[in-house]
Amino acid sequence: MKALLSATAFSALALSATASFAETNLTYMMWGDPPEIAVWEAIVDEFEAANPDIKVKVEVSDWDSYWDKLRVTTVGGNPPDVFAMDAPLYPDWQSRGSLLDLSPYLAAAPETLNGVYPGPLAAYQLSAGTFGLPRDFQTIVLFYNKAMFDAAGVAYPDDSWTLDDLRAAAKKLTIDKDGDGQTDQWGLGTELWDMEPMWGPVVYSFGGAPISTDFKKTTLGDAPATDAWKFLADFRLNDGSVMSQEDLESYGSDGFLAGVAAMTFSGHWVVPAYSELAFEWDVAPFPKGPAGRATLVNSAGIVVSATTPNPDAAWKFVQFVISEKGQSKLTELGFAIPVIDKVANSPVFLEQKARGSHKVFLDALAYAHTKPSFRGYEEWSAAVGDTLALVWTGEMSIDDALAEIVPNADAALANNQ
Repeated sequence: MKALLSATAFSALALSATASFAETNLTYMMWGDPPEIAVWEAIVDEFEAANPDIKVKVEVSDWDSYWDKLRVTTVGGNPPDVFAMDAPLYPDWQSRGSLLDLSPYLAAAPETLNGVYPGPLAAYQLSAGTFGLPRDFQTIVLFYNKAMFDAAGVAYPDDSWTLDDLRAAAKKLTIDKDGDGQTDQWGLGTELWDMEPMWGPVVYSFGGAPISTDFKKTTLGDAPATDAWKFLADFRLNDGSVMSQEDLESYGSDGFLAGVAAMTFSGHWVVPAYSELAFEWDVAPFPKGPAGRATLVNSAGIVVSATTPNPDAAWKFVQFVISEKGQSKLTELGFAIPVIDKVANSPVFLEQKARGSHKVFLDALAYAHTKPSFRGYEEWSAAVGDTLALVWTGEMSIDDALAEIVPNADAALANNQ
């Protein structure tokens, strides 16, 4: 009987211990490159060490596959507990009821936001609540190939450069090396469909804006934005120094990485790949326009599914990711700028192993405009980008394109109010 009681007591204790250490399982889904998985697993290891009752599975996909998978799992009622969010798309996902309001958690732990850069944070603070937080952010700067500049006898870009200087240098750096009548080296290779890399900063630097502050009217056809478009169209179509989309695609969509473009505009996300390049390169501020210097800042966010069965555990993971410890570990990736100023201004970011003058990215915040974030962004950006693509190929004039873009883009805004 005593043995039986002892066995019974032992079983009860075992059950109690099992219950107290029962695991909560979370899935965190994000876009990214394969090298990011190792760092995220290290972040998860540290989180799990501090929270032994929570286990996190990380799933990483390329950009296009990520959004397809996220839509399918959400519509199918099985979304990830926590997932990455692009700030411009955030209002659309929130409006669908897909995201958990984090306001109650933030009210209980306001110190979570200590030191978080206000610009990236503001994109997630809606009138209805805060349904996500910035995970990291990007500013757009000018990358340049030192060897190509040296060979052409062109001085390196610096903070005195204007857009006219950029254009003049690009012409000098565009070369037919073998005399066959075909360009072998371009002055500039950068994407012109989306606003982020180039045309957005240029429009702002001319004193224009892509959209009204209430996100109800497309202002790309208003003066002085029209002057920016004339500059861009002349630069792309008349000079022959900017790679076409066809040219870019023939070199894996990145002429700078392929060593055929002397300059490009991009964010810190390219730094790890560029750090492997054999040639020397560096970065400079976005050149100044007639109305001053401008660039764009955009963030990747972290959000929680509205239907997660484990919201408290998911919140703990979000907190850890944007904590000083989590941000320091995330910075090891080299893909982005940490959202906490203490980490961004520390050797962890400024003296990281990846190449480049990292302070230039931070300094860009002083003149950066936040990439617009509003409901209907995908539909609006398609109305703009798809028509602009016809301008860059010479199939449509910029004036005709703007006459088509503005009403179509405004219709997209009206459809999503």
